Amino acid sequence: MNNTNRLGRGLSSIFNRGEEKAKNENNNIEYIDINLIKKNPFQPRTRITDETLNELADSIKTYGLIQAITVRQNNENEYELISGERRLRASIIAGLNKIPAFIKKVDSNQMLEVALVENIQRQDLDPIEIAISLEHLIEHYNLTQDSLGKKIGKSRSTISNYIRLLKLDPIIQAGLRDKIISMGHAKAIINIENQTIQLELYQNIIQNKLSVRDTESIVKQQKPNTSKKDTQITPKLSVYYQNIEKNLSDFFNQEIRLKVSKNGKGKIEIPFKSEKKLNEIIQLLQSS
Repeated sequence: MNNTNRLGRGLSSIFNRGEEKAKNENNNIEYIDINLIKKNPFQPRTRITDETLNELADSIKTYGLIQAITVRQNNENEYELISGERRLRASIIAGLNKIPAFIKKVDSNQMLEVALVENIQRQDLDPIEIAISLEHLIEHYNLTQDSLGKKIGKSRSTISNYIRLLKLDPIIQAGLRDKIISMGHAKAIINIENQTIQLELYQNIIQNKLSVRDTESIVKQQKPNTSKKDTQITPKLSVYYQNIEKNLSDFFNQEIRLKVSKNGKGKIEIPFKSEKKLNEIIQLLQSS
């Protein structure tokens, strides 16, 4: 949570705008006609559920809109939303005609950056939305991860860790957004390039309630061992050894790896992804 707050505060420095200047010039609050507010084309928020909208609408009906949205004024009769899309949509459902809004002086080139700042500072964005927005900033302003990191006071690796989340299988991205897995789990999974294996690990995390440390340990096991000893083992097996490998895999009901060197020496690898799976393997060996 603290890291996200610092990330948001730092973004306001991208165009060297001081916080005091922003307070003095950009924070005029007024009640404006809800029908005059247009959607922000650079909105970083990408998902709002009907359930949360209806819950917020019920609250607004009872207590009113407590927190103002943020807009910029395009002309006398039109405003463009910077942040507060969820509050705006819920206010429409609640039947409000006018709502409170901070009116900021922002040009088109700053819309994405300011919207991202506004949302992150309230911790409204999930990691995937942050990743998408950071990637947009990099592409839109032709920045490197390193230069963006310097401008917002974060390391290049932090920026990279967010953007790398976009390489996760979409199902895993959804799990991260829904808080089924943590950011720590996601950062470990992303080290596996094969998305099929990513999904297998994701299911394993859910079914066996694996910790981040357990997940990191499994990921390390997935990485190929490049030691000198292993380089002496031929990667391609003869038909005879392939049949043995298949029979072992069928017996254990999982993939078993058989590695054999040119001189006939080798090893059988029986991987396991949890303590529960290890116990199942041991029971099979004892009963055979």
